[in-house]
Amino acid sequence: MEMQQTVAGSAAFSGIALHTGARATVRVQPAPENTGIVFRRVDLPGKPEVRALACHVVDVQRGTTIAEGEAIVHTVEHIMSALHACKVDNCIVEMNGHEPPIGDGSSLPFYNMIMEAGVVEQSAPAVYFTPSAPVYACGGKTSVVLLPDEEKLSISCVTSFKNCPVDPQFFQYEELETSSYAREIAPGRTFVDYSDLRMLISYGLCKGGSLDAAAIIHDGAIICKDGMRFENEIVRHKIMDAIGDIYLAGCRIRGKLIAVCPGHPKNVELAGKLLAMRGIDIKKVEK
Repeated sequence: MEMQQTVAGSAAFSGIALHTGARATVRVQPAPENTGIVFRRVDLPGKPEVRALACHVVDVQRGTTIAEGEAIVHTVEHIMSALHACKVDNCIVEMNGHEPPIGDGSSLPFYNMIMEAGVVEQSAPAVYFTPSAPVYACGGKTSVVLLPDEEKLSISCVTSFKNCPVDPQFFQYEELETSSYAREIAPGRTFVDYSDLRMLISYGLCKGGSLDAAAIIHDGAIICKDGMRFENEIVRHKIMDAIGDIYLAGCRIRGKLIAVCPGHPKNVELAGKLLAMRGIDIKKVEK
């Protein structure tokens, strides 16, 4: 029987937040069995907390934001993805602001942070969930479907961006497993179309953005520091996001995930359906 896990100690990662440009630090701390993943705003009076569940998602535009009361945390998907891949069931994620550091735009810095802290078994059994029938979240060009599979989580994903020189992109990730995640998924960096970047800058966002933190799609080319890590790096990043977003179902997920042009809105919608199927009392959670 697999047991629940938490981090063995404390570890931190610091850097520049993407949109505010402020210096930010995220730190992982051990948590007892059945705590789940809890984000704690240590910069606010009383250090308010929000549990990372789909029912606490308040925004899915260009990132997944969770909130409960004064505890608001933006862009949780990269941290959640690394925690899911490392099978960390219980963890306090301390933040000294509402936005984590962007790092290199991938989840690799957060994976490395977890590895630095270490992972230890606890005394309660691990909780896995797979649906008994296909679960869908579809709309527009996006379709995200989770099929039953009691053995593992696998992900097939296709993306399409008209200005991208390699389009469409496809990747079949055979099994969510810690070491393969570090090699095949975690290094995939975030990306943005140049026209969207101009718009974000005009809104006063992306103050911490640079070619160190993202790949830019522009006029049929991809502009980034040190070249692409994978020919299909964009679709791998989309898989990384999906792994983090579906962990908002509140436990480890097993199944065959098929994703066509996925994004945070439908990823989170799927996570919400899985959370409801688990029979979680949302009102009790919110209390």
